[in-house]
Amino acid sequence: MPRMMAGLVLSFFLTSAVSAEVYTWIDSRGVAHFSDYPPGEIPHKQLDVQAPVTVPMSENLGQGKRVSGIRKEVEGLLASGRPTGSGVTAKEKADAELEKTCATYRSKLERIQSKLRAGYSNDRGNSLRQQRRTLSQKLSRECILR
Repeated sequence: MPRMMAGLVLSFFLTSAVSAEVYTWIDSRGVAHFSDYPPGEIPHKQLDVQAPVTVPMSENLGQGKRVSGIRKEVEGLLASGRPTGSGVTAKEKADAELEKTCATYRSKLERIQSKLRAGYSNDRGNSLRQQRRTLSQKLSRECILR
């Protein structure tokens, strides 16, 4: 019997906490207040607090697995491109070309850096910095962030 009473009292407090009311008002100094009890004679508003929306983690994980599966399937289809005359696939050829382009960007950046370190006039320095900025962006987009 005492356990039943304790359970009833506990369930009463838990349900009352869930259905708690929230009041808001602004005092004479313009400060907004929020409370779970009304402020008395001060004009106030009762807020409707909605339950939080939750998404089960299992749905997120399932969606992530589906996306990963699709990505692997697409990569497999791209990798199984038709071989060219030398037995090299189109993907391997494109990767080699991209690596060559990236190496060119890196060597050009090194040359610009050495010119900047060697000294220059203001106009020439601004031009070199602009070239370095452009090449760095291309290198980042095409080689690093791909």
